[in-house]
Amino acid sequence: MFRFVVMGNMFCTELRIHRRFDLKGSSLGRSADNVEIDENTILKDLDLNYCFYLEPSWREALLRQIETDSKFLESQHIMDYSLLLGVHYRAPQHLRSLISYNQVDGLGSVAEEEEDEISSYPQGLVLVPRGTDDSVVVGPHIRGRRLRASSAGDEEVDLLLPGTARLQIQLGVNMPARAEQIPGKEEKMFHEAYDVVLYLGMIDILQDYNMSKKIEHAYKSLHFDSVSISAVEPTFYSQRFLEFIQKVFPQNSIKGLLS
Repeated sequence: MFRFVVMGNMFCTELRIHRRFDLKGSSLGRSADNVEIDENTILKDLDLNYCFYLEPSWREALLRQIETDSKFLESQHIMDYSLLLGVHYRAPQHLRSLISYNQVDGLGSVAEEEEDEISSYPQGLVLVPRGTDDSVVVGPHIRGRRLRASSAGDEEVDLLLPGTARLQIQLGVNMPARAEQIPGKEEKMFHEAYDVVLYLGMIDILQDYNMSKKIEHAYKSLHFDSVSISAVEPTFYSQRFLEFIQKVFPQNSIKGLLS
């Protein structure tokens, strides 16, 4: 019996994907060390030194959907799946600049220290209620339900990127967020905080916990911490995966700008 899945390209977007992550929740071998990192590099769990703050209701909807999917895969005795995460950074040519935050319509907007840079590159992520405006860019995605925002009176919203586009926000598509450096992690790629737009979904969903994976688990457990390896039984894999994803998308802190 052969099984296959046809999936759309999650990164076929109007915006440029600056960083790509394949996240499993395991740590053994989960880094892209000793490679030259560019926009096409697939980074892994240990390379992720940022967490992403979403609007609270979006975070709840996202985590609920990921948990539902993960529990279904667990029931089918599937493991080794990943969350594929694409990140678009605003004004990427200024990533090394000193930045500060202002609040704009419930979302964080990055302000460069140099005034000339502010005028030369429009910035900020602004939520606007959905409408029939012709400027709305529909895009190629037919994936995920449209999301509502408390800052817009619980209406369905679009994302306005000044100087770029107006994009439909869906679960997993065109989701604005604030990226913050994880405390204690060495900064490798970006600054402490930044406006981002996220694209994400679960991939690699056909791997059974079969005999070869059981042998892999037994062998690697003799040499490494069994908690750190990818090849683990589906129930533990699902639990570990969900705990990791909750850390990638934490609840907004007191200083959060997406409340």
